[in-house]
Amino acid sequence: MTVYEARIGRYYEDFVVGDVYKHPFGRTIGEADNTWFTLLTMNTNQNHFNSHYASRAPAGKIIVNSGLSVAIVLGLSVIDISQNAELNLGWDEIRLTHPVFVGDTLYAESTVLDKRESRSRPYAGIVSCSTRGLNQDGAEVMSWRRAVLVYKRDSAQDRDHFPEARTESL
Repeated sequence: MTVYEARIGRYYEDFVVGDVYKHPFGRTIGEADNTWFTLLTMNTNQNHFNSHYASRAPAGKIIVNSGLSVAIVLGLSVIDISQNAELNLGWDEIRLTHPVFVGDTLYAESTVLDKRESRSRPYAGIVSCSTRGLNQDGAEVMSWRRAVLVYKRDSAQDRDHFPEARTESL
């Protein structure tokens, strides 16, 4: 019998400059998602939670909190870009190019722009990519560039985190 470690995602060696990842999941934003996030983050702009107020604004309806839509698109990219990362190093050029509304479904894709080995952490490398979020109609709703410190395949820091099953009865 072969036992496989619990693993998903990519390591530093797997990234190739120019490759494009169409991240596999989409996420539909519900009204509760938007309201809870808006309240949690203390955003008092009524365009995010007051349908009467928002109906009088140019969009004519509630606009999803941009912090939530950015967080969802970032989360959608994790499985391919930063699942095996130690940490994010930064985001640049964040652009919100189209409004997101309750009921929209977001998708994400990323392009690898650059990669280099870390000078201070020999067990990892730095991967830079551009990511964009799309809605269900294919409209780009946001984009950014991001740098991530990703573990190398043989990194000790990314090993032995899965617990061994206890053999004694409870």
